[in-house]
Amino acid sequence: MVRTLAVMTSGGDSPGMNAAIRAVVRRALDRKLKVYGIYDGYEGLVKGGEEIRQLKWEDVGGILQKGGTFLGTARSERFRTREGRYQAVLQMLERKIEALVVIGGDGSLSGAHVLAQEWPEHIEKIRKDHEEMALKGDIPMLQVIGLPGSIDNDLYGTDMSIGADTALNHIIHAMDDLTSTAASHQRTFVVETMGRHCGYLALAATLAGGASWVLVPEEELELRWHQKMVEAIDKARKIGRPHHMVIVAEGARHPDGLAITSNDIKRILTERLGLDVRVTVLGHVQRGGSPTAFDRILSTRLGVAAVDILVDEPDTLHCHMLGLVKNEVVATPLTTVVEKSRAVGTEIESGNYGRALELRGESFKNMLKLVKTLTRIMPAQEQRENGAVAILTGGADAPGMNTALSVAARCLLNQGVKVYGSKDAFLGLIRGDFIELNWDEMVGWVNRPSSEIGTSRVELKTTDLAQMAENIQKYNIKGIIAIGGWGTYTKIAQIAEQRENFDAFNIPIVLLPASIDNNLPLTDFSVGADTALNNIVEAVDKIRHTAGATRRAFIVEVMGRQSGFLALTSALASGAEKAYLPEKGIRLAELNTDVENLKKSFECGKRLVIYIRNEQASFHYTTDFIRRLLEEESEDQFEVRTAILGHVQRGGAPTAFDRILASRMGSSAAMTLLNAIQEQSRDISVLALSGRGISTVSLAEALQEMDLQKGRPKHQWFLQLIEIANTLAKIYAD
Repeated sequence: MVRTLAVMTSGGDSPGMNAAIRAVVRRALDRKLKVYGIYDGYEGLVKGGEEIRQLKWEDVGGILQKGGTFLGTARSERFRTREGRYQAVLQMLERKIEALVVIGGDGSLSGAHVLAQEWPEHIEKIRKDHEEMALKGDIPMLQVIGLPGSIDNDLYGTDMSIGADTALNHIIHAMDDLTSTAASHQRTFVVETMGRHCGYLALAATLAGGASWVLVPEEELELRWHQKMVEAIDKARKIGRPHHMVIVAEGARHPDGLAITSNDIKRILTERLGLDVRVTVLGHVQRGGSPTAFDRILSTRLGVAAVDILVDEPDTLHCHMLGLVKNEVVATPLTTVVEKSRAVGTEIESGNYGRALELRGESFKNMLKLVKTLTRIMPAQEQRENGAVAILTGGADAPGMNTALSVAARCLLNQGVKVYGSKDAFLGLIRGDFIELNWDEMVGWVNRPSSEIGTSRVELKTTDLAQMAENIQKYNIKGIIAIGGWGTYTKIAQIAEQRENFDAFNIPIVLLPASIDNNLPLTDFSVGADTALNNIVEAVDKIRHTAGATRRAFIVEVMGRQSGFLALTSALASGAEKAYLPEKGIRLAELNTDVENLKKSFECGKRLVIYIRNEQASFHYTTDFIRRLLEEESEDQFEVRTAILGHVQRGGAPTAFDRILASRMGSSAAMTLLNAIQEQSRDISVLALSGRGISTVSLAEALQEMDLQKGRPKHQWFLQLIEIANTLAKIYAD
């Protein structure tokens, strides 16, 4: 059984590494393990001395929101040698380290695997060379757990690697900023992204940022690809699009294998079209800064799981990487991870682009296919006059609605289908207030907050339903895509109940989940929730900046209605000490315990304590009640403040996660509806993101999973994170 472990970061740094270190250290201490931190990666492991230090609970406090890695990282030529690895084993034996948690990319994980394989041979040599160590009995094999730390998102065995989401958000923020200056000067920008042999960042940024063209390493280009690019951009200029953006991954290649640089593209566009072209090489900006909420939670889940698997499976020899696959933590042998991760680069180097694309998987291929559709200058098919599709955005607005609307509309337009936007959601259907959506206009909507066609909350009366049915027939609407949350779902259910009374309602309908509350059935994430979560975490990070002023307790109230998703995940991502959830409610005994813990926190030297309260966690124990309670009990030891974030949570441009989710769901909604229309189906389908893939379920199945009385789904995956949040937020290990 493991009693002592060490944690290290290696290779290129990535945002979220600190969160992973914090999770490993605190979980290990909570489970009674001794923990060492190895500074400067494998170089520190070889060197030993002060480079390997024992870590305590407080050593990893205040690092959750910091980018990079406080342990440091460095390349080690000495570790690449057998003698260097011998020294590393010697350092570990001196400290009785039995397990190693390595956070890094394929090179780092490969090094850990080699060390584990050579372990017995090094032990035997140490027995002979260092008799003074008196190694007695069998020395257990080294246990190794790898965590995927790479902004490139190029590791097999995980859907996302630590740092990739943050890097992608840096890219799309830069693209959003460049779009405004490009429009002002009618310029074309060429943006170069990182990624080595992996085009994920470039491809995802193109989808999320609305770029005109993309070049990635995995795609085999035509011999005259540059001519095709020039013709497309020239055609776009002639129809009224004066500014463009071309994204190129650093590993992109000509058909002959030579690298394509951002300056190559600038030269081609300048010489062929006479454009004013500017180059932006984002470089290491992509891997810097504070990690996103997604990266913090991903790192935390994987770090906790690394310790748990070592402790809970003592009879298993671990040499695995832990990754997130379909929203579940999965262990994959390091040999498999390294072999399959490097295989893509090998195939690209050999010119086998088709094989490289296959190795990337279905999700990558589908994204590339969708990007090809959305970067078209005009729809592939001319519009047919045999009916239209209406799209509405219902209920409260959510960041990413415009993205979903834009992508769904363009996918339908690409198939020759006329598309209407129903203004102000169901009110548009009632009033016959539609706007015809066109391809060019929709291109610029992917990064816009809220909904361009408007949302509204309305109670449907019988007269409204009759008027709605009349307008559906009048405008020859053959299908509806409804983008929205809980209220949109229930109103579509109300419409479905009236099908016997109104024949116009017997058309296919697709529901696309969009709600910052993330309270919709059979889907892990709804469009808008990630943006809201990041807004909360950024606000809490700013509150933490006041920690040096005086001893304070903050109660931060967040949205979510009857779902605790935002409260719990923001507490986990920000390191808040407590989350009050509607699923658990608030009890007086719990408040008494919280008061005592608060006092202990300040007695132990903390300057700031943050409690996050869901807006409907309790009817009677309101945010103001808790504030007054804490003030009364403080005895002037600390101050108490409240922060009610309100609609700040749903504001701003959508995050990369929400844009990509909205794009995938928008495309899926369009294809689902198109197939239903062709098959003359009247099904009402609900989109769901379960794990990695988007699936469709019937409205009846979705309603069955909704607890209408409580106002939330019957099953909520994030509740499994409560124990992790509570453990890591403690003042010290028990």
